[in-house]
Amino acid sequence: MLMSTNSPLPSNGANQTHEIPTVSRAEERAAAAQRARAYSYRFPKDRRQLGGKFSVEENAHRLLRFFYFERRLMQALGAWTLSIPEFEVKLETGRHIFYHADAARLLRERLQELEKRFADIDAHRDAEIDRFIEEMLSASEPAELVVGVHQVAGRALQTAYRHHIDDTDPITDAPTIRVLRRILTDYEPMLEWAEQAIAAYVEGGIDEARLGSWRWHLQRLLGSMGGVTGADPRNAEPAPLRSAAKPFARGTVPLRDVRFETFKNTGDYDTADGAARFPKDSYENLRLRFIRTQRDEVDAIEAFGTFIWDIRFKGFQAEYDLARITWDEARHTEIGHRALQAAGYDPFELRNRLTGSTCRGPMDPAFAMAEINLFGEVGVLKTISGFIDTARERQDALLVHIADFIRADERTHVRKGQHIIKCMTSLGAKELELRTRELFTECLVSLGAVKPDMDVFTVSREDIEHLVGE
Repeated sequence: MLMSTNSPLPSNGANQTHEIPTVSRAEERAAAAQRARAYSYRFPKDRRQLGGKFSVEENAHRLLRFFYFERRLMQALGAWTLSIPEFEVKLETGRHIFYHADAARLLRERLQELEKRFADIDAHRDAEIDRFIEEMLSASEPAELVVGVHQVAGRALQTAYRHHIDDTDPITDAPTIRVLRRILTDYEPMLEWAEQAIAAYVEGGIDEARLGSWRWHLQRLLGSMGGVTGADPRNAEPAPLRSAAKPFARGTVPLRDVRFETFKNTGDYDTADGAARFPKDSYENLRLRFIRTQRDEVDAIEAFGTFIWDIRFKGFQAEYDLARITWDEARHTEIGHRALQAAGYDPFELRNRLTGSTCRGPMDPAFAMAEINLFGEVGVLKTISGFIDTARERQDALLVHIADFIRADERTHVRKGQHIIKCMTSLGAKELELRTRELFTECLVSLGAVKPDMDVFTVSREDIEHLVGE
């Protein structure tokens, strides 16, 4: 006998919801219950239930806004890397650039699974989000930038991700939930660091009331566009906007905090120090130079971060690769800083080289990238394996450990760099190398790092590798 537990609703209009009746056989249900009683294992019950607020279309609409926000935050942080003096903030910025890039990548891949084409995702633009980013970039100092990126945009995104996890279907949309939870694992330490950084700025003398005013201003601007999702009630746009009066332009000069003593008129540490600490070609001299070079890759954070801004929207994969390299360079800077401590130095007692960043800051990104990739990183790979072998023979565990990881990173950077350069220029390899040498020779002459009578053919690849010190 057929058993119906639900009756079909009458059709009373075009908008009437129709329920399909359940047809269940009593003997089959009883048999299923008996089989269940005989089953020995009591595994944890999955308590998720079908049902959520979003269709595939609405889900994709919201994730596309999330993607665009993350992409723009990656670009925005890159634009400020030269203009942040504080060492710890510059390091964290290099790390956070990649966190936002990786969030964008995860969202981009999920959007493709939700029937969006990569080309359409990458071509997406949002004028309201752009206006918010431009205003956020108009921060008067790094403390205001941290407020905008983390305490306003970051907190709002974190909240939106949590709400989306709660509101979407936990079963049908489980991949989105997993993506958002993975992103949140980076957000939690990132935003906690930001809170501590703002506290440090205030304790160090930054006016807390001014930061509060800027925070409120950006929160109101975000509210005027319906928040991160665009679906929240909208308030009036605050006025005036700084970006309307003066459009943002990225910095070109590398900044350092007061703990650093810097130099840029030479690439040679012994010359900058006034006297050699060890004999020129000794292992001890090469060892210290290598460690100092890693610490001074703080300038590479500036370079790769700036490239992200300068080539924005020319190719997501190139932006993503640059973001990953920026994070790597932040790690190299940390490695160098800590290795100097392990070697018995106060890292800030050793002067910081600004030669490369000073040259690259105002330069077209293609030539600046070529200097690092064709001269700097390739130059490192030519010598680092032999250096590691020597360190191993001398049982120098510190150098073997750090250089082994750095070698792996540099190999990866050289490979990725070729693709990135193709997104930056259509010049052939020889023409690009020659023009890069010309530009860097001109810069090095202007800084006093080489003699004015030297020309592009006199300054060799090896000279640039040594003088700029990548």
